Amino acid sequence: MTAAGQTEVDTLSHLEERIQKAVTLVQRLRQERDAALRDLSASQSANSELQASNTQLTEEIETLRAERHQVRSRIEKLLGHIDQLGAA
Repeated sequence: MTAAGQTEVDTLSHLEERIQKAVTLVQRLRQERDAALRDLSASQSANSELQASNTQLTEEIETLRAERHQVRSRIEKLLGHIDQLGAA
């Protein structure tokens, strides 16, 4: 084999190695992208669930506050009646 022929073979071998490395890199990057997309989807789903739970808890808090206000009003009314009995 001539020196020029050997150089071409070396160049082709080097090019083949670089192409193989590029293919491997692209495959790895695609796998990482797919994993990141799965993680994103799971995070978005969890976020939606947490927002729904947050909305429900907020509604429950408002309901409990309203009930507390009603109980307080009734107790104050009863205390007022007790005071009237003591004054009579």
